[in-house]
Amino acid sequence: MTVPRQLPNAITVVRILCAPVFLWMLLADAGADGPLRWWAAVLFIVAIATDGIDGAIARRNDIVTDLGKILDPVADKALTGCAFVGLSILGELPWWITIVVLVREIGITVYRFAVVSDHVLAAAWMGKLKTVAQAVALSLALLPLWHVAGEWIWWVNAVTMTIAVILTVASGIDYAVSEVRGRRTARP
Repeated sequence: MTVPRQLPNAITVVRILCAPVFLWMLLADAGADGPLRWWAAVLFIVAIATDGIDGAIARRNDIVTDLGKILDPVADKALTGCAFVGLSILGELPWWITIVVLVREIGITVYRFAVVSDHVLAAAWMGKLKTVAQAVALSLALLPLWHVAGEWIWWVNAVTMTIAVILTVASGIDYAVSEVRGRRTARP
């Protein structure tokens, strides 16, 4: 069976379009733990899970494109950025965490666009690990599991968010160091 060449990028675009819908659902009832909160969390989890699906389809069918390499991290950042901002608006996540994460994410994205004519900066292993850690931490923070599991879930959320923030900063440093090294070795 032949996979359409545009399928991975189409999945990525759908992930981008899910971001504002997710944010609206999260904030629509002021973050109350009702049905909209649960649906927002489910939409986030399903959308962020497509990150692995689009990449796997592209690699398996040898249809990886430069556009996909650019759109994929933008989609991840749109979705996770909306989650960080939404949780901070609701008072469930300190703003300093959101600011640290967004500065890293926006900085790397702007840099990617700045060097796109020179080379495409694909995601490194640490950046992929960071995305998984953010996805897990945000999924746990978005799901109102304290009603089901009890108050101890706040500790689990704090630990997973701490790991996500550490990996976010570390992967940003890793990107910067890799780019500096790459530029030095590329000089004649």
